[in-house]
Amino acid sequence: MGTRRPLMLQMVHDPSALEPRCRFQDEDSDDYEAPIALSSAIADAIRSRTEEHLKKIRAAVSAKPIVMRAEYAYCPNLTIIDTPGFVLKAKKGEPESTPDDILAMVKALAAPTHRLLLFLQQSSVEWCSSLWLDTIRAVDPTLRRTIVVVSKFDNRLKEFGERWEVDRYLGASGYLGENTKPFFVALPKDKGNITNEEFRKQIAHVDAEVIRHLRESVSGGFDEEQFGPYIGFGSLKRYLENELQRRYREAAPATLALLEQRCSEVESEVVQIDTKLEATSNVAVLRRSAMLYAAAMARHVGALIDGAADPDPEEWGKTTDEERSESGVGNWPGLTLDVKPANASLKLHGGAAFERVMHEFQCATCSIECPPVSREKVANILLAHSGRGGGGGLTAAAAGIARASARSWLAPLLDAACDRLAFVLRSLFELSIERKRIEDSSDCETLPYFVLPAYYMFSL
Repeated sequence: MGTRRPLMLQMVHDPSALEPRCRFQDEDSDDYEAPIALSSAIADAIRSRTEEHLKKIRAAVSAKPIVMRAEYAYCPNLTIIDTPGFVLKAKKGEPESTPDDILAMVKALAAPTHRLLLFLQQSSVEWCSSLWLDTIRAVDPTLRRTIVVVSKFDNRLKEFGERWEVDRYLGASGYLGENTKPFFVALPKDKGNITNEEFRKQIAHVDAEVIRHLRESVSGGFDEEQFGPYIGFGSLKRYLENELQRRYREAAPATLALLEQRCSEVESEVVQIDTKLEATSNVAVLRRSAMLYAAAMARHVGALIDGAADPDPEEWGKTTDEERSESGVGNWPGLTLDVKPANASLKLHGGAAFERVMHEFQCATCSIECPPVSREKVANILLAHSGRGGGGGLTAAAAGIARASARSWLAPLLDAACDRLAFVLRSLFELSIERKRIEDSSDCETLPYFVLPAYYMFSL
C-alpha cells in the first residue's frame, strides 16, 4: 500500500515469537503500543495514522516516519524503510510541490552510505524510459549499493518469443552497467486470507512457472547461467540474506573493537566512582570537596547575577508568564491590567531575569494611583501639631501620613516582588549546577547528592 509518510519497520529477532508480533510506536513518544495481530488491521493503522498526521500538520506529505516494530523468531535484526512512491503530478487538492517534496524526502532517506537501496519498478516500464533511475543515480552514482527489482514480471512474459529478446531485456539493455543485474519477480495473484506457509508455497509455485515458461515457451529458452540466479522471488530472498550475512561478517571486527573500547571506558568509570565513594568516608577529603564545590557554586551564582550566556537561556531561561506561573505569584495585586515589562517574551535567567522583575515592579507601581487620604486623618494629625509651634511638627506629620498611605498600597506589591525575586534567585542553584557540569562534569557527580537535600530544605 502507498502512503505519504515513510514506514520504518524495525525487524527484531525474538526466538520466543513463533508468530510475528507487530506493534506501532506512539506518535508522540518512544513507547510502543499493544501488538496488532491481523494484517488488515496493520494496513488500516498505517492509513489512519497517515491521514491523521497530515491533517494535523495541514500538509500532503510528511517526513516523520511511522515506526512499526516486528518481533519474530525467523527474521534478522534489520530496519527497513518503505518510502512513499515517486509521483509525477500532485493529486487533486494537493500542493503542486508534492512530487518535489516526496523526491526530496526519499533522497534524504537514501543519502546515508551504509543503507542498501531497493529500487522497485514494474515490468511494464521500459529501461530507456525509466524516469527514476536518474534519481537513484543522483544518490548512488555507481549503483554499488542499489538493488534493482522488476515486479510483475509474469505480465511481460507473453511478449517474448525469441531468446535474444529475453536476454536483452534481462540484461537491462546496458542501461544499468555491467556490474548491476536486476532481479525479476512475480507474486501470486490470489492474496486472500491464507496462512504464511500457504503464501510461501504460492510464491515458490509462481517462481517455478516463470522459469518453466522461459524454458519451454520461448524459442531457444534464455541464458540460464547468466540470468537464472536473478529470476524469482526466491532468488531475491537468497541474495538479500547472503548480502545481510556478508555485511554482518564485515562489520563484526569493527563492532567488537567498539564494544571492547566501551567496556574499557566503563571499567575506567567504575574505578573512578569507587575512588569517589571511598573518599566519602574520609571526613577531611569530604570537607575539602565540599568547600571546593561551595566555592565553585558561589562563583557560578555570581557570574549568573552579573550576566551569563550559559547555560543556554532558550532551554533554561523563562519568560515573564512562565515565571509568574511557576512562582505561583500570578498578576500583581490591586491591578486589573496585565503588566508587560520590556522583553517579557524572552527567556531570561540570572541577573537579566532579576532586573526584568524589578522593571516590572516599577511598571506596576506606576500603574497604581495613590489612594486619597481622608480629611479626618489629615485633620487629626495637623491639628494635634498646630499648637506646638514651628514647622518641624507639621513636616513630621506630613511624612507620617505619606508613610502610612504608601504602606497600605505598596506593601502588597512589595510582597509580590519579593516572591518573584526569590523565585529567580532560587533558580540560580540549578543553573549553577548545570554550569558546573558543563565546566567539568567529573568533579560534580557525587557531592551534589549531599548538597541538593540541604538546598531544597533551604528553599522551602
